[in-house]
Amino acid sequence: MELTFRKYSWQLAPAALRDIRRQVFTDEQKVPPELEWDDTDEIADHYLAVTTDNIPIATARLFSTLEEVGHIGRMAVLPEYRGKGVGRALLCHLMTESAGRYSELQLSSQQHATGLYEGAGFHICSEVYQEAGIPHLSMRCLAPALASEAAPLRQAPLILGRDEESWLFDDQERMLGLMDSLAGQARQRLWLYDHILDHDFYDRARFRDLVSELARSHRLSDVRLLIHDDKTLVKRRHQLVELMRRVSSRLELRLVNTDYPSEDQPFMLVDREGLMHRHEFDKPQGFASFHGAGRIKLKEEAFQRMWDAARPSLELRQLPL
Repeated sequence: MELTFRKYSWQLAPAALRDIRRQVFTDEQKVPPELEWDDTDEIADHYLAVTTDNIPIATARLFSTLEEVGHIGRMAVLPEYRGKGVGRALLCHLMTESAGRYSELQLSSQQHATGLYEGAGFHICSEVYQEAGIPHLSMRCLAPALASEAAPLRQAPLILGRDEESWLFDDQERMLGLMDSLAGQARQRLWLYDHILDHDFYDRARFRDLVSELARSHRLSDVRLLIHDDKTLVKRRHQLVELMRRVSSRLELRLVNTDYPSEDQPFMLVDREGLMHRHEFDKPQGFASFHGAGRIKLKEEAFQRMWDAARPSLELRQLPL
Protein backbone atom coordinates (compact mmCIF):
# COMPACT_ATOMS: atom_id res chain seq x y z
CA MET A 1 0.00 0.00 0.00
CA GLU A 2 1.38 3.39 -1.00
CA LEU A 3 1.37 5.87 1.86
CA THR A 4 2.32 9.46 2.56
CA PHE A 5 3.55 10.48 6.01
CA ARG A 6 2.81 13.93 7.38
CA LYS A 7 4.42 15.49 10.41
CA TYR A 8 2.67 17.90 12.78
CA SER A 9 3.03 19.65 16.08
CA TRP A 10 0.19 18.94 18.51
CA GLN A 11 -1.17 22.45 18.09
CA LEU A 12 -1.43 22.08 14.29
CA ALA A 13 -2.39 18.39 14.11
CA PRO A 14 -5.64 17.73 12.20
CA ALA A 15 -8.67 16.28 13.98
CA ALA A 16 -8.17 12.99 12.11
CA LEU A 17 -5.04 12.28 14.15
CA ARG A 18 -6.95 12.56 17.42
CA ASP A 19 -9.85 10.59 15.97
CA ILE A 20 -7.62 7.61 15.10
CA ARG A 21 -6.17 7.51 18.61
CA ARG A 22 -9.60 7.85 20.16
CA GLN A 23 -11.03 5.05 18.05
CA VAL A 24 -8.13 2.65 18.65
CA PHE A 25 -7.18 3.36 22.25
CA THR A 26 -10.17 4.75 24.13
CA ASP A 27 -13.00 3.09 22.17
CA GLU A 28 -11.49 -0.23 21.08
CA GLN A 29 -8.95 -0.91 23.86
CA LYS A 30 -10.82 0.91 26.64
CA VAL A 31 -7.86 3.04 27.68
CA PRO A 32 -9.14 5.74 30.08
CA PRO A 33 -9.10 9.18 28.40
CA GLU A 34 -7.07 10.66 31.26
CA LEU A 35 -4.27 8.19 30.43
CA GLU A 36 -4.49 8.51 26.67
CA TRP A 37 -4.16 12.30 26.51
CA ASP A 38 -1.08 13.52 28.36
CA ASP A 39 1.36 16.42 28.50
CA THR A 40 3.81 14.59 26.25
CA ASP A 41 1.55 15.35 23.29
CA GLU A 42 2.56 19.00 23.62
CA ILE A 43 6.27 18.31 23.10
CA ALA A 44 6.08 15.41 20.63
CA ASP A 45 6.19 15.33 16.85
CA HIS A 46 3.05 13.64 15.53
CA TYR A 47 2.90 11.60 12.33
CA LEU A 48 -0.11 10.77 10.21
CA ALA A 49 -0.12 8.03 7.56
CA VAL A 50 -2.37 8.93 4.62
CA THR A 51 -3.41 6.83 1.60
CA THR A 52 -3.18 7.99 -2.00
CA ASP A 53 -6.88 8.89 -1.66
CA ASN A 54 -5.95 11.25 1.18
CA ILE A 55 -7.54 9.01 3.83
CA PRO A 56 -5.81 9.15 7.26
CA ILE A 57 -5.35 5.58 8.53
CA ALA A 58 -2.57 5.51 11.15
CA THR A 59 -0.68 7.72 13.57
CA ALA A 60 2.25 7.75 16.00
CA ARG A 61 4.30 10.22 17.98
CA LEU A 62 8.03 10.74 18.49
CA PHE A 63 9.61 12.69 21.33
CA SER A 64 12.76 12.95 23.40
CA THR A 65 13.35 13.17 27.15
CA LEU A 66 17.13 12.84 26.87
CA GLU A 67 19.21 14.48 24.17
CA GLU A 68 20.26 11.26 22.41
CA VAL A 69 17.27 9.04 23.23
CA GLY A 70 14.05 9.17 21.24
CA HIS A 71 10.73 7.62 22.26
CA ILE A 72 8.11 6.24 19.89
CA GLY A 73 4.56 5.96 21.17
CA ARG A 74 0.84 5.99 20.49
CA MET A 75 1.23 3.82 17.36
CA ALA A 76 -2.31 3.25 16.11
CA VAL A 77 -3.67 1.78 12.86
CA LEU A 78 -7.37 1.76 12.05
CA PRO A 79 -8.81 -1.79 12.23
CA GLU A 80 -9.70 -2.10 8.54
CA TYR A 81 -6.11 -1.34 7.49
CA ARG A 82 -4.30 -3.78 9.79
CA GLY A 83 -2.36 -6.69 8.35
CA LYS A 84 -1.40 -4.68 5.26
CA GLY A 85 2.04 -3.45 6.34
CA VAL A 86 0.83 -0.03 7.46
CA GLY A 87 2.26 -0.28 10.97
CA ARG A 88 5.65 -1.44 9.70
CA ALA A 89 5.76 1.31 7.07
CA LEU A 90 4.96 3.96 9.67
CA LEU A 91 7.54 2.53 12.09
CA CYS A 92 10.23 2.48 9.39
CA HIS A 93 9.43 6.09 8.56
CA LEU A 94 9.82 7.09 12.21
CA MET A 95 13.15 5.28 12.38
CA THR A 96 14.37 7.01 9.24
CA GLU A 97 13.35 10.34 10.76
CA SER A 98 15.23 9.42 13.95
CA ALA A 99 18.42 8.09 12.39
CA GLY A 100 20.29 11.38 12.39
CA ARG A 101 18.80 12.67 15.64
CA TYR A 102 19.01 9.87 18.20
CA SER A 103 21.56 7.19 19.05
CA GLU A 104 18.84 5.14 20.77
CA LEU A 105 15.10 4.63 20.37
CA GLN A 106 12.80 3.31 23.08
CA LEU A 107 9.15 2.34 23.16
CA SER A 108 6.56 0.55 25.24
CA SER A 109 4.93 -2.21 23.19
CA GLN A 110 1.72 -4.02 23.87
CA GLN A 111 2.70 -7.65 24.36
CA HIS A 112 0.93 -8.91 21.25
CA ALA A 113 2.75 -6.36 19.04
CA THR A 114 6.39 -7.06 19.95
CA GLY A 115 6.93 -8.97 16.69
CA LEU A 116 6.30 -5.79 14.70
CA TYR A 117 9.03 -3.95 16.56
CA GLU A 118 11.50 -6.85 16.60
CA GLY A 119 11.12 -7.00 12.84
CA ALA A 120 12.44 -3.44 12.69
CA GLY A 121 15.39 -3.90 15.08
CA PHE A 122 13.95 -3.34 18.57
CA HIS A 123 14.73 -5.86 21.30
CA ILE A 124 12.81 -6.55 24.50
CA CYS A 125 14.48 -5.12 27.62
CA SER A 126 11.97 -5.69 30.43
CA GLU A 127 9.59 -8.14 31.97
CA VAL A 128 5.87 -7.85 31.23
CA TYR A 129 4.13 -4.99 33.04
CA GLN A 130 0.64 -3.53 33.01
CA GLU A 131 -0.17 -0.16 31.47
CA ALA A 132 -3.81 0.95 31.31
CA GLY A 133 -4.71 -2.67 32.10
CA ILE A 134 -2.87 -3.97 29.00
CA PRO A 135 0.30 -6.16 29.16
CA HIS A 136 3.32 -4.25 27.86
CA LEU A 137 7.06 -4.77 27.36
CA SER A 138 9.77 -2.13 27.11
CA MET A 139 11.81 -2.31 23.91
CA ARG A 140 14.78 -0.41 22.54
CA CYS A 141 16.95 -0.09 19.47
CA LEU A 142 20.57 0.84 20.20
CA ALA A 143 21.54 1.59 16.60
CA PRO A 144 18.58 3.28 14.86
CA ALA A 145 20.61 4.32 11.82
CA LEU A 146 21.76 0.74 11.19
CA ALA A 147 18.33 -0.74 11.83
CA SER A 148 16.69 1.81 9.54
CA GLU A 149 19.20 0.96 6.82
CA ALA A 150 18.51 -2.77 7.12
CA ALA A 151 14.80 -2.95 8.00
CA PRO A 152 13.54 -3.12 4.39
CA LEU A 153 15.99 -5.94 3.58
CA ARG A 154 16.32 -8.08 6.72
CA GLN A 155 14.04 -9.92 9.07
CA ALA A 156 14.66 -8.77 12.65
CA PRO A 157 17.84 -6.74 12.04
CA LEU A 158 20.20 -6.56 15.04
CA ILE A 159 18.09 -9.04 17.05
CA LEU A 160 20.23 -11.58 18.89
CA GLY A 161 19.45 -15.13 17.79
CA ARG A 162 17.29 -14.02 14.86
CA ASP A 163 19.32 -11.80 12.52
CA GLU A 164 21.07 -14.42 10.39
CA GLU A 165 23.20 -12.15 8.19
CA SER A 166 26.57 -10.79 9.27
CA TRP A 167 27.21 -7.05 9.52
CA LEU A 168 30.43 -5.64 8.11
CA PHE A 169 31.96 -2.48 9.57
CA ASP A 170 34.94 -0.35 8.62
CA ASP A 171 34.47 2.76 10.74
CA GLN A 172 34.20 3.43 14.45
CA GLU A 173 30.63 4.75 14.54
CA ARG A 174 29.22 1.68 12.82
CA MET A 175 31.32 -0.64 14.98
CA LEU A 176 30.16 0.99 18.22
CA GLY A 177 26.52 0.76 17.17
CA LEU A 178 26.89 -2.97 16.54
CA MET A 179 28.88 -3.47 19.74
CA ASP A 180 26.24 -1.75 21.86
CA SER A 181 23.43 -3.64 20.12
CA LEU A 182 25.10 -6.93 21.01
CA ALA A 183 25.99 -5.96 24.58
CA GLY A 184 22.51 -4.59 25.23
CA GLN A 185 20.94 -7.98 24.51
CA ALA A 186 23.28 -10.09 26.65
CA ARG A 187 21.32 -12.17 29.14
CA GLN A 188 24.17 -13.94 30.89
CA ARG A 189 27.58 -13.75 29.22
CA LEU A 190 29.83 -11.07 27.76
CA TRP A 191 33.45 -12.04 27.11
CA LEU A 192 35.75 -9.40 25.66
CA TYR A 193 39.27 -9.96 24.33
CA ASP A 194 41.49 -7.11 23.14
CA HIS A 195 45.03 -5.78 23.40
CA ILE A 196 43.94 -2.86 25.60
CA LEU A 197 40.62 -1.50 26.82
CA ASP A 198 40.74 1.28 24.25
CA HIS A 199 39.17 4.41 25.74
CA ASP A 200 37.48 5.36 22.47
CA PHE A 201 35.85 1.94 22.17
CA TYR A 202 35.08 0.89 25.73
CA ASP A 203 35.33 3.93 28.01
CA ARG A 204 31.86 5.19 27.11
CA ALA A 205 28.93 5.82 29.43
CA ARG A 206 26.48 3.81 27.36
CA PHE A 207 28.72 0.75 27.05
CA ARG A 208 29.46 0.95 30.78
CA ASP A 209 25.74 1.11 31.54
CA LEU A 210 25.00 -1.88 29.32
CA VAL A 211 27.74 -3.93 30.98
CA SER A 212 26.54 -2.77 34.39
CA GLU A 213 22.96 -3.85 33.64
CA LEU A 214 24.19 -7.31 32.71
CA ALA A 215 26.57 -7.65 35.66
CA ARG A 216 23.88 -6.66 38.14
CA SER A 217 20.99 -8.52 36.51
CA HIS A 218 21.43 -11.86 38.30
CA ARG A 219 23.99 -13.95 40.17
CA LEU A 220 24.91 -16.04 37.11
CA SER A 221 26.04 -13.05 35.06
CA ASP A 222 29.47 -13.70 33.56
CA VAL A 223 31.40 -10.65 32.36
CA ARG A 224 35.09 -11.18 31.56
CA LEU A 225 37.63 -8.72 30.20
CA LEU A 226 40.84 -10.24 28.87
CA ILE A 227 43.58 -7.86 27.71
CA HIS A 228 47.31 -7.82 27.07
CA ASP A 229 48.26 -4.46 28.58
CA ASP A 230 46.81 -2.59 31.56
CA LYS A 231 49.24 0.37 31.61
CA THR A 232 46.73 2.84 30.13
CA LEU A 233 44.18 1.79 32.76
CA VAL A 234 46.61 2.61 35.55
CA LYS A 235 47.49 6.01 34.09
CA ARG A 236 43.97 7.11 33.15
CA ARG A 237 40.60 6.44 34.75
CA HIS A 238 38.34 4.04 32.86
CA GLN A 239 34.62 3.57 33.44
CA LEU A 240 34.76 -0.21 33.05
CA VAL A 241 37.55 -0.48 35.62
CA GLU A 242 35.58 1.60 38.10
CA LEU A 243 32.54 -0.58 37.46
CA MET A 244 34.63 -3.72 37.92
CA ARG A 245 35.75 -2.58 41.35
CA ARG A 246 32.13 -2.01 42.42
CA VAL A 247 30.82 -5.36 41.17
CA SER A 248 33.97 -7.46 41.38
CA SER A 249 32.08 -10.71 41.88
CA ARG A 250 30.31 -10.32 38.51
CA LEU A 251 32.95 -8.59 36.38
CA GLU A 252 36.57 -9.73 36.20
CA LEU A 253 39.61 -8.50 34.29
CA ARG A 254 42.70 -10.59 33.59
CA LEU A 255 45.95 -10.11 31.70
CA VAL A 256 47.02 -12.51 28.97
CA ASN A 257 49.93 -14.77 29.91
CA THR A 258 52.55 -14.13 27.24
CA ASP A 259 54.15 -17.51 27.90
CA TYR A 260 51.18 -19.15 26.21
CA PRO A 261 49.75 -18.78 22.68
CA SER A 262 47.14 -16.04 22.25
CA GLU A 263 44.75 -14.90 19.54
CA ASP A 264 45.99 -12.17 17.18
CA GLN A 265 42.55 -10.65 16.50
CA PRO A 266 40.21 -9.09 19.08
CA PHE A 267 36.62 -10.25 19.61
CA MET A 268 33.59 -10.03 21.88
CA LEU A 269 31.21 -12.90 22.67
CA VAL A 270 27.63 -12.35 23.81
CA ASP A 271 25.69 -15.32 25.19
CA ARG A 272 25.75 -18.22 22.72
CA GLU A 273 24.79 -16.28 19.58
CA GLY A 274 26.56 -12.92 19.42
CA LEU A 275 30.05 -12.26 18.05
CA MET A 276 31.98 -9.13 17.18
CA HIS A 277 35.29 -9.78 15.44
CA ARG A 278 37.91 -7.22 14.43
CA HIS A 279 40.67 -7.95 11.96
CA GLU A 280 43.31 -5.93 13.81
CA PHE A 281 43.74 -4.70 17.37
CA ASP A 282 44.04 -1.02 16.50
CA LYS A 283 41.43 -0.66 13.75
CA PRO A 284 37.60 -0.58 13.76
CA GLN A 285 37.25 -3.05 10.91
CA GLY A 286 35.61 -6.45 10.99
CA PHE A 287 32.18 -8.03 11.28
CA ALA A 288 29.42 -8.66 13.79
CA SER A 289 27.11 -11.65 13.90
CA PHE A 290 23.89 -11.91 15.89
CA HIS A 291 23.34 -15.57 15.00
CA GLY A 292 26.82 -17.06 14.82
CA ALA A 293 26.71 -20.18 16.97
CA GLY A 294 29.21 -22.08 14.79
CA ARG A 295 31.84 -19.35 14.86
CA ILE A 296 31.27 -18.67 18.54
CA LYS A 297 32.20 -22.19 19.60
CA LEU A 298 35.74 -21.79 18.27
CA LYS A 299 36.15 -18.33 19.80
CA GLU A 300 34.75 -19.56 23.08
CA GLU A 301 37.35 -22.33 23.27
CA ALA A 302 40.15 -19.91 22.41
CA PHE A 303 39.00 -17.40 25.02
CA GLN A 304 38.68 -20.03 27.74
CA ARG A 305 42.16 -21.35 26.98
CA MET A 306 43.68 -17.85 27.29
CA TRP A 307 41.57 -17.06 30.36
CA ASP A 308 42.72 -20.15 32.25
CA ALA A 309 46.36 -19.14 31.74
CA ALA A 310 45.81 -15.43 32.46
CA ARG A 311 46.48 -13.56 35.71
CA PRO A 312 44.73 -10.71 37.56
CA SER A 313 46.10 -7.18 37.27
CA LEU A 314 48.00 -6.41 40.46
CA GLU A 315 48.38 -2.76 39.43
CA LEU A 316 44.63 -2.21 39.18
CA ARG A 317 44.06 -3.88 42.53
CA GLN A 318 46.39 -1.37 44.18
CA LEU A 319 44.67 1.71 42.77
CA PRO A 320 42.84 3.79 45.42
CA LEU A 321 39.05 3.67 45.37
